[in-house]
Parts: sequence; structure tokens; C-alpha cells
Amino acid sequence: MRVFVTGTAGFIGFHLARHLLELGHRVDGFDGLTPYYDVTLKEARHAELRQFERFRAHIAMLEDMEALTRAVETAEPEVIVHLAAQAGVRYSLENPRAYIDANLVGGFNILEVARAQGVRHLLMASTSSVYGGNEHMPFLESERADFPLTLYAATKKANEAMAHSYAHLWRIPTTIFRFFTVYGPWGRPDMALFKFVDAIEKEKPIDIYNHGKMQRDFTYVGDLVDAIQRLVDLPPEIGADDSVSPVAPFRIVNIGRGEPVGLLDFVEAIERKLGRRAIRNYLEMQKGDVPSTFADCSLLERLTGYRPHTSVEEGVAAFVDWYRGYYGSARG
Repeated sequence: MRVFVTGTAGFIGFHLARHLLELGHRVDGFDGLTPYYDVTLKEARHAELRQFERFRAHIAMLEDMEALTRAVETAEPEVIVHLAAQAGVRYSLENPRAYIDANLVGGFNILEVARAQGVRHLLMASTSSVYGGNEHMPFLESERADFPLTLYAATKKANEAMAHSYAHLWRIPTTIFRFFTVYGPWGRPDMALFKFVDAIEKEKPIDIYNHGKMQRDFTYVGDLVDAIQRLVDLPPEIGADDSVSPVAPFRIVNIGRGEPVGLLDFVEAIERKLGRRAIRNYLEMQKGDVPSTFADCSLLERLTGYRPHTSVEEGVAAFVDWYRGYYGSARG
């Protein structure tokens, strides 16, 4: 199968591309290598992928419609998986325009090339952040998600609405997946696990928001890409189940473990793996943050027969082993 994956130098896109390549598929990757975080880490991920003969990289920005069109026409994909985005809840408070450019303009460009190419399935990443101010848990795909608390969440909800309109107008089978706190090896330096491990290894304090009174539905990246790969072969049809639109071949699927873990329990798992205690700096809740996330994963399980299963202990251990191998046990 020919698959076009955006964001292959990014955390999740790298893992998905590698998983697809290991299964024997051909993958064309598209990434802008933006300096939002260490570009050498992104280049190292691409270097790993280039070891596969069936991988080809296209370096350009999503906003560059000419470059994106050229890359898709070269790849001739049957499936597009759109993972590239300006990520991060907190960074959206500092640089909101980056989210408009990458997520809204870039998302629109992906819809246009998918329409022109006539792909048999378009899959696009969204986020649990779209549930925003919702208080009923676990979060269910069919519930309203109309109260985003950050611009990041708002752009991802806008992507969902834009994708639905294209699915309806052009009959593009489209699956949206909402990710829940993905973590694991090759993770982003702006993510909590990376920050915590990095600081504890250097004997520096870690910031713990809302005094630790938070829960997250932590999802191991290996489980996530396994779920995505299974969904690739399941293009939606009109009206087939609860999260599918009555007027378009469109589906929204949560991908989470379905078992929230307390933030302090997460920190303790890191401490056990590292063999040292963290210096804890307790802070108030950050603007735009939520105290808890919790995915209802029954639709994913019903569609694929699969449910993410990796424990936090296992996932944290895998990340620490990667971190120490990549940076060395005494990072400068």
C-alpha cells in the first residue's frame, strides 16, 4: 500500500511511518522540520526512517500548497494520514499565529490534495483537548465538543468540521482520531515525560501544576500507532455507527488507554525507573489546562478488536531507556 504521512519527523508521525514500513508498505513522508523544538531530534528520526528503501522524505511546509501538491502527485498515495500540526497547548498562548498557519491553512491544503488525489481513505489527527470544558467522563465521541479552552484545541476542532464538509461534498472517507496524552520513546522535549526525566536526571526541580491534583489518560505511542494502522483499513461509510455522520463517510474515534492515571502516580513511576527522587515544585493550574482526561475507547475496540494496553510503568521504562541511550545517562 502507498501511504502519504505528514509529520514524519515528528514524534507520532515517525512511529507510524516506521510501523507501516516494517509491515512492508511504501511511505512518503512530508515534514517542515520547524524549530519549535530541537531540529536535530527531528533529523535523527528521519535518519532512522531513511534506512528503509520504501521511505521517501519531502521537506516543506504544509502552507506551501505547491510543494505539498507536488509531493502528493509524486507519491500517488492510496491513503493519507495527516499528523503534522503545530502542537502544544501551552505554546498556543505564546505564538497563536503558528496554529492558524499550520493547523488551519495546512489542514485545508491536506483536504484539497486528498480531494484531487481521490484517496480511498483520509485519516487526520485531532486531540482530546477538543473536549475542553466537558465535565462528563469518560469522553465519548458522539458528545458535543463545542467548548475549547485553547486556540490549539479550537484549531483542531475546526479541522474536524472542515474535514466533515469535505467528506460530505466530495465523498472522501475520512477518519478523525482524538489522541489522549501520547508518550513514549522519541517523544517531544516540550512534553511532560521528557521534561520530568530530563530535569530529574540533572537533579533540577520539576514543575507540577494544580499541586498534582490532575489525571491524564496516558497512551503509549506503540499502542497508538497500532490502533491507527488498524483503522487505515476501515474507511467509514455513511451512518454505520454512533460517531459517523448521517450525511458523510466520516468517523471520529478516541484513541486512549481508557484508564486515567494521577499525575503524582506518573511522577512516582518515573522516579522508580530512574532510581532517584524528583525535586517537586508545586504550582497552580496553568491557563487553558484541564484537571482530567478520560477516553471512552469502546468504539475503537468495536471497530478494530483492539484496545491500548501498555501500562505506565512499561511505557515510562521504554522512554527512559531510549532517553539514556540517545542522550547518555548524564546529559549536559
